[in-house]
Amino acid sequence: MQIWDDFVLWLHRPLVAIKKHGCRSQKQDCSVRSLTTVIKEASFFSNSVGLHKDSVPRFCLTQLHRPSAADELSFQQRLETCTSSRQVFRLLRSVEILSDTMAAAALHSVADLEQEGTALRDPTVLEDDTIRALCFQLEQDSERLTDAGLVSALLACTRLCLDPWSTLMVQLKSESQTRLDRGQFTVGQLCTLGQAMLAVEGPGSGMLEQVMVQIQKQEPAQWGLPDLVAVYRLLQSSVGEDGKYRDLLNAMHTHAVTVTSRMDPAAVSGVLNALVTLNQMQAMPLVISLCKQAVRHVHNFTDEELTCVLGALMHFGHSDHYFVKAMEKLVPTMAFTSHPETVTKVAQFFGHRNILSFAVFDAVAESFVYRASDYSTSQVARQIMAFGKLGYLPPNESQLFRKIEAILHSSYSQFQPGTLLNLLHACILVERFPVNFLSKVFSSYFPQQLQYQNEVIDRGVLAQLTQLYMTVKLECPFYEVKLTTCLGLETPMTCDLNRLASVDLIIFNILAQKWHDMDKNHKSFFVLTRDLTGKTCDLVTPLDS
Repeated sequence: MQIWDDFVLWLHRPLVAIKKHGCRSQKQDCSVRSLTTVIKEASFFSNSVGLHKDSVPRFCLTQLHRPSAADELSFQQRLETCTSSRQVFRLLRSVEILSDTMAAAALHSVADLEQEGTALRDPTVLEDDTIRALCFQLEQDSERLTDAGLVSALLACTRLCLDPWSTLMVQLKSESQTRLDRGQFTVGQLCTLGQAMLAVEGPGSGMLEQVMVQIQKQEPAQWGLPDLVAVYRLLQSSVGEDGKYRDLLNAMHTHAVTVTSRMDPAAVSGVLNALVTLNQMQAMPLVISLCKQAVRHVHNFTDEELTCVLGALMHFGHSDHYFVKAMEKLVPTMAFTSHPETVTKVAQFFGHRNILSFAVFDAVAESFVYRASDYSTSQVARQIMAFGKLGYLPPNESQLFRKIEAILHSSYSQFQPGTLLNLLHACILVERFPVNFLSKVFSSYFPQQLQYQNEVIDRGVLAQLTQLYMTVKLECPFYEVKLTTCLGLETPMTCDLNRLASVDLIIFNILAQKWHDMDKNHKSFFVLTRDLTGKTCDLVTPLDS
């Protein structure tokens, strides 16, 4: 009864809005009944919450008479069907009583729909009466929120780009610090709090350091799968970089191998992505185990998840026979509808692993012709590089290269220097000679452009330029081109690279001239000097006396 009396007294106390411009009291609303609080409309000043006028939304976030688990699940499912913030607000207004976790989930849903980089796509969503009312109720009830609801609401507010010094944020952070000092958060809740503090204060946050200290006191072998994945994601967010928490990571890897068979697609993708970010090359047993589990989920991965999985397997240099077979069945069904980056990553994966799959590359080629305008210049180059590395021409090669030529004509100036070089070099590897687009590569400004884009001019770049020059010289004698020497670079190159390039150009000029002057009976074959695999080959030409 004492708890009930305290709650009733709190419910009927005057609502006070704290603003930068001063304080003022609001009249009590005598119409308040039961457990539903009638609140006033909130107004934001620099993303802080205040009150004025009357508003319709009514929310109850008290812990008394919480919605049932079935009601919360139904609410979450309805949230997932919302495709705009307005739909989320309508859903909130249709619910009479919310738990704190439901309120936090609604804020996360708005963030999912509106977040774009480090800002909101439409900041005016924060002016909606419903979200203002919900934020004010979270501020007033901060001490009564559950641990899960508290940290989730704090993280949601950071994702909505609220002012860290607003009354709501200060209240939530203060309450989180109090409970953190008591050590009452679970591992999963610690991770949520850590993500929030990382967003608010950065890697140097004192609360974040306190969170990591408490996580390290735990035994990873006793963690459930959600907690394990949550810690991986927290460490991935710059917390575990530079070799920090090595012992914790090794213990997590050991435990993760034992629970991989229970991981869903999101967990497999999330852990693999974390391993890449943290560069955990010593975790190959876990990578192999995750790859085997990925075979089961190939058809269930979202585009983003599949992109992460393929990127991780390329990073660790691993592929599985069964995974490749599963991809060969999947790609023809998804190449025309999946995200352009996902299709590009598929081509990159098979090229990187030197796997020539006709089913995959034919589907990628058909998709490219069908939706070429969907791809960025980088994606175009990376796809064609895979074809070039494997030396494969698909059945629709004429259509494919007509599309490439059209893209080069329309978007030539949009290609970065390194991207353009990669694309043109890939073309000559499949015996297609883009002479109409070589002027930029062979101009005196191209080396400077490469350096301006912070691209290293190493042996690989020199080999591409030399091979491009030699191929055009031999295969297209009508095209006159002069390759710029290394002395044109703003930054002096090493003696070895300079000597290599100079000698190469002299020899290639002599051999090219000999090649075209020789009688057909004396001509032999030639193999270009260096390809994308990094292998060096000899150029063989029999010369008479």
